Amino acid sequence: MQTLTNKRVAILAADGFEEAELLKPREALEEAGAVTEVVSPSQEKQIQGMKHDTKGESVRVDVALAEADANAYDALLIPGGLMNPDALRTNKLALEFVRRFFADGKPVAAICHAPWVLIDAKLV
Repeated sequence: MQTLTNKRVAILAADGFEEAELLKPREALEEAGAVTEVVSPSQEKQIQGMKHDTKGESVRVDVALAEADANAYDALLIPGGLMNPDALRTNKLALEFVRRFFADGKPVAAICHAPWVLIDAKLV
């Protein structure tokens, strides 16, 4: 059953995201019918995933954070990892992007270390 048909989910991530915490939820969202897009502050077209302390898969950046519009999405996913949330929580654009989802009452999923971003955005 595709319960998320016509729903768009932003995945906010930077280099150092935990591979399984981005790829597995993304797969589940897409299987449920959602369209997902990786939004990143990275200036590169790819961001590097990690499997704990070793390099994992890289993923393509779909939308640069500087160009992303939270109004274009129905929900937000923030994967964890050690480096990813640490980079996002010190990025003013990332914090504003996350705040917009909360202000609009949209669902936000923060996995593992990702609540650091919510804390620095003063949402927790």
